[in-house]
This record gives sequence, C-alpha cells and structure tokens, in this order.
Amino acid sequence: MTQALYRKWRPQTFDEVVGQEHVLQTLRNAIGANRIAHAYLFSGPRGTGKTTMARLLAKAVNCTNADLSARPDNTCPICTAITEGRMLDLIELDAASNRGIDEIRDLRDKINFSPGQSRYKVYIIDEVHMLTEPAFNALLKTLEEPPPHAIFILATTDPQKVPATIVSRCQPFTFRRLTVKEIVARLQELVQAEGLTAEPEALTLIARQATGALRDAVSLLDQLAAGGSGITTERAQSALGAGSVHWVSELVDAICQADAAAGLNTINRAIDEGADARQFARQVVEQLRSLLLIKLGDAALVDLPAEQRSAYNTQAARIETDRLTRSIKLFNQAALDLRGGWQPQLPLELALVESLQQPVAAAPTTTAAAPVRRTTPAMPPMAPPVAQKPQSAPAKPAERKAEAAPKVEKIQSTSAPTSPLIDPPTPIAEASPSGEATSLTLEQVHAQWPEILNEVKAQSLPTQALLRSCKLLGVEGVTVTLGWPSNTLKDKFESSKSRDLVADVMTEVLSQKVVIRSLVDDPVLREALRLGARVTPVSNR
Repeated sequence: MTQALYRKWRPQTFDEVVGQEHVLQTLRNAIGANRIAHAYLFSGPRGTGKTTMARLLAKAVNCTNADLSARPDNTCPICTAITEGRMLDLIELDAASNRGIDEIRDLRDKINFSPGQSRYKVYIIDEVHMLTEPAFNALLKTLEEPPPHAIFILATTDPQKVPATIVSRCQPFTFRRLTVKEIVARLQELVQAEGLTAEPEALTLIARQATGALRDAVSLLDQLAAGGSGITTERAQSALGAGSVHWVSELVDAICQADAAAGLNTINRAIDEGADARQFARQVVEQLRSLLLIKLGDAALVDLPAEQRSAYNTQAARIETDRLTRSIKLFNQAALDLRGGWQPQLPLELALVESLQQPVAAAPTTTAAAPVRRTTPAMPPMAPPVAQKPQSAPAKPAERKAEAAPKVEKIQSTSAPTSPLIDPPTPIAEASPSGEATSLTLEQVHAQWPEILNEVKAQSLPTQALLRSCKLLGVEGVTVTLGWPSNTLKDKFESSKSRDLVADVMTEVLSQKVVIRSLVDDPVLREALRLGARVTPVSNR
C-alpha cells in the first residue's frame, strides 16, 4: 500500500518545518541551552504542525549528538527509532478516543518507570481538550510534578477548553495558519520530489482551498496526483468542486455593475457545470475581500499574478465601499448556510440580490435623547375639535356593553375602485390653506405600503413587526383605518409610541397629513366599509 504524501514527507528535522518560526526559534534555543521544560502546550488550527513539532522535540531531547545545536541530527539510533516508529519511550495518546479517567490513571501508574532506551520518556497527548473533567483532575498532580525522566507535550485545536490549571503548568506555544505563499512553496518541493508536473495556478488553488492547513494541502495534492502526473488548473477545479476563475470574475463584475440578471445567469451556469455552491461562495468572498484590501488597504496584502492584478484594480475602482462590504457579509453567510440543500444555488442568488439592494438610510437624530425620526413637511392646520357632549351619569352595565359596539352611520357614496382588501368609500376631500384638496385613496396607501414598512423598520423594529399583523381596512379623507386581529394587539399599538411613529412615517411618505384610526377587524366592519359607511369607534369608558 502506498504511503500518503503527508506521512511520507513529514518533516524529520527542524530545518524541514514550514512556517512557525517563532516556535522553532524558542525550542532550538532551549535545546541549545539545555533548558528543557517538563510540559509543553501546542495549540493552533489543524494541519499546522503541532504533532510533527512534538515528535521533533522528542527526538531533540533524546538525541545523542554531542553538539546540542545540531539536535536532532536524524542519524543517531534514538532519532532513527523515532522516525521508524519503534521507540518505546515515546508514548502518543489520542485524547479524543482515550478521554476517560481510567486511561489517565494507567498513564500515571506507568510514568514512574524509567525509560528503557533513551534519556526521557515523552508523552504526546493529542487533542487534549477532549479529556473529561475527572481525567484532567487525575492528570493535574502528575503534570505539576512529574518524575525527572518524563516530559509531557499536549496538543490541542481548542485551547479554550483546556483548564487554566493545566495551562499554567505548561509552556504554551501557539501555531499559526500558513500563508498561501508558504504552502505553494512546500507543494512545489513535493511535486519535484515525486516527479510530478503542476501548473502554478493549480498549486495556488490547492493552497487557497487548504485555508492555512499544510496537511490539507498535501492531501489534496496527493488526491490530484492519483489522477495523473500532470496537474492542471482545470483538473484541480474539477476535483475540488471549485468554480472556474472566469465564473467568479463574471459574478464579481455583475456585482460591480449592479446587474442582477447577469449575476443570476452566472451563478446558475457555474452550478450547472459542476461547481460546488459552497466552494464557489468562498471563492467569491475571497475575490471580494481582495478588492476591499486593494480599495481601502495595502495592495501588497493581495497575492495575485500580474495578469489578474490589473483586472482586480479595475473592479475595485468600479464598486462602492458600502456595496463591497455588504456583498462580502452576504456571500460569507451564504457559504455558511450551504449544507446540501435541495436548491444549492438559492443562497447565492439571495446574496446577490440583497447585495444589490440599496440599504434603508438611517434617520438623522436631532438630540441624543430624542427618538430617531425624519423631518416631516409642513402640515395643514388641524380641524377644530368637535364640541363634546356634557358628561352624563354613569351608564348601567348593559348600556355600556351596547355602547362598546361601533356605531355605523349610512352615508351615500359612489362606487370606488376595488382593492385587494375592500371596496373603499369615496374619499372626502378636505380643504388645505392653499385651497387644494388634501385627501388620500386606498390605492395610494397600498402603493406606498412597502416603503412605509421599511421606514418604520429603520426607526423601530418592534413597531414594524406589530404593523405587519394589522390589515389596511380603508381610507376616508386623511384618515387611514387599520384593522387588528385582536383587542390585545390594538391596545398595544395605541398605548405605546407606535401609533405616533406610524402616523409620522405615513405623513412623510405620503406627503400628506395622516390620521390613524384603529379597529378590531371583523366581517361586520369590513362589510360596512365596503358599502361606504362611516364607522366611528366608541370608547368603552
């Protein structure tokens, strides 16, 4: 059976390690000064060399070379035994499958035995954060005061889950993700060593797909090498499920030009040709991020071939910053949402359409304490209040119950155009100071209703949610009647500031003074309004 490339070409000396210079320098200095700690904690993303570095450290502390700075020399019997996997004093424990207290107790009982071949017994515990709390407690005392011949090297991809009591007893080292340039350089070395040929663009695509994990990149190279010695960009795109570069560039062009039709066409063609939707979204995010760095940051941060840099510069100059940042957020969320749905291109299409929509402008504020509200146009003077009847003696319960029902007064009206809800009565014109009629129609309000909802949402999300539960029953003059499914929602709307906010927003959007009237929606009221009746709600008090 052929050995996997990442195992075959695992670094055997410190000089072969790619990246992690900060870790290498510290460990080399410690070995040269013979200042070996009893416990180390290696943390960082997967595939960045934690276990490899732990094995190299185990070699170095046990190497028999007289020159401390030359350890590990990879030629002495100890180094050779570790390389061939037959070193009994190197114990590797996978905490993901041996996470219980029994395994740690067994380790603790055997640790006092002296090493058989080497100077130190080295215990490498991989994914140490998977240990249970009792197991950590059992390990704690041994880790704090191990025998002189024992060294612990703990490795984890999630250091936050390692108890602070464990971390404080170790020397911590954080491994970083490798850059695309570092991964490509290592891949080129492996391609030459294996007698393969590979296009530079294909290696760059592999490196970007690995997202900083060298082991993932080598595994992808191994996968492509199995299909033939010549690794082309087209083969890499097909094997990795990535969309062709021109599909990604066409979609970004559509975003820059705010051309939704062209963008939707590009997405569907890319998916139809076999591009993986999630990987395609990641490629779009990566290119949009490059445009952002070119537009606002240092262009040197973007590692691009010379032929692509000119196209990126052109795209960065044509797109606004707010649309660019909004597109990055939306397509990044689409990449996270894609989990093999029945329509894989749908999240991409939604991200495209939303990225091209203009955001609702936030309303300016007048004072820090005042609510956010846009300036309204000049309003016509309000009609004088109707004289109230003198208060009579308290009504009996039966009379109050009868008065609670709305009064319906028949009036003569002509037929009005139909609407999705009701047939409204003929609007009653009210005179403005300039002598022009100031009245509304139900069709006008319906046409502006989406804008009204957006304006209300920009100022108060709870009010907008409340407004969506009502129905537009009718318009009479400048009075807009809203129907509520229950008294609870109606009272909540009227008892808060929501009613004033909606009235102000409708006044601004419709350029007309608007009065809000709330009713509990029922078939009797709908029929009355359809027939042209004027419905007057009567207070229960």
